[in-house]
Amino acid sequence: MTGSHSQKNTSPASLLDILQEQKADRCPGGIYHKTQIDLTYNSNHIEGSRLTHEQTRYIFETNTIGMTEEALNVDDVIETVNHFRCIDMIIDHANAPLTEKLIKELHLTLKSGTSDSGKDWFAVGDYKKLPNEVGGMDTALPEETAGRMKALLKEYNSGQEKTLEDLLDFHVKFERIHPFQDGNGRVGRLILFKECLKYHIVPFIIDDSLKLFYYRGLREWDREKGYLTDTCLTAQDRYKAYMDYFRIAY
Repeated sequence: MTGSHSQKNTSPASLLDILQEQKADRCPGGIYHKTQIDLTYNSNHIEGSRLTHEQTRYIFETNTIGMTEEALNVDDVIETVNHFRCIDMIIDHANAPLTEKLIKELHLTLKSGTSDSGKDWFAVGDYKKLPNEVGGMDTALPEETAGRMKALLKEYNSGQEKTLEDLLDFHVKFERIHPFQDGNGRVGRLILFKECLKYHIVPFIIDDSLKLFYYRGLREWDREKGYLTDTCLTAQDRYKAYMDYFRIAY
């Protein structure tokens, strides 16, 4: 134990190291615990989940549902548990290349066991079969999706080091393709978090107060990159405050 301690003093452990360590130890009350609850609650909430932050925390900590007055939507509960598993996946595979296989596995994990997964027209862990739209904007047609995803990943993986702008550019293009029938926003934000960990960029969680700015940023990216960038930098400042609290260097 002392050996690893002295090593940590010479080079501070990265956020990814700490997340992996705390995930392995199932460490309560640390940055892993906080990230799991806050990222899951906020990313699901943006997409219409009605679970509260407190209910999300309770499910994570106890793997049970607290007694509530109001009825809970089963899909909200399943997708919450599934999202915890998705975060574990991106922590485990943070340094792996971003591939179609990994992206589809995230979708499969997120949507497994939901009522959507029982629908004939809903492909769990595979690209959409029916056209969809987001925020009134057209997205890639089902027959174009695989080709556009391959091209996007080829373009993204051709560069070496990535900046925050590179990550956001990928995120916008991914959301515009909207490759899955549902779950695109959550999978897209999980990818963002993973790539931030990989490239030593402080990650961020888009919360409710930033939702409308985030949507505007996605919409306006080609005309004005500052909207999305500023929104994500604001969210990054909030995550930096967590890191300061837990004394994690960045």
